[in-house]
Amino acid sequence: MSGAFKPEEAWFPYSPSKPAHLLPPIVLAYAGDAIYEVAVRQYLISLPNLRPNHLHRSATGLVSAKAQSTILALLEPQLTEDERDIVRKGRNAKSGTIPKNADVLEYRHATAFECLIGYLYYTGQLVRIQELVQGSIEHMMNRPK
Repeated sequence: MSGAFKPEEAWFPYSPSKPAHLLPPIVLAYAGDAIYEVAVRQYLISLPNLRPNHLHRSATGLVSAKAQSTILALLEPQLTEDERDIVRKGRNAKSGTIPKNADVLEYRHATAFECLIGYLYYTGQLVRIQELVQGSIEHMMNRPK
């Protein structure tokens, strides 16, 4: 099992109400979605083209269910057994919502990806988040359109 949440090492000092392995996958995905969104925005702001409409279009292309589903497929061979277990739980979680711009399979894989990011955050694996997210963002930005 991975380390415990350490408020002093997180972005904000609010500990989850339960250890990460006891949080529902949808809750982990809820946090992971926000964490990944910040990572994408920080990456885009590091680039020279800072026009707001360009930033928004680029961000949307990276945070969509389709993009996150693609990223998860790219990352799966690199995941540990513990991470694969979290991904499986996230993929099988029932969100109660119907995807608008993605098919159900893409949506479930995107939820699994977000669940993984949330889990890594709440287990204090910030370096691992950076490894996975950095490589996936760069891959997505450099792939042929």
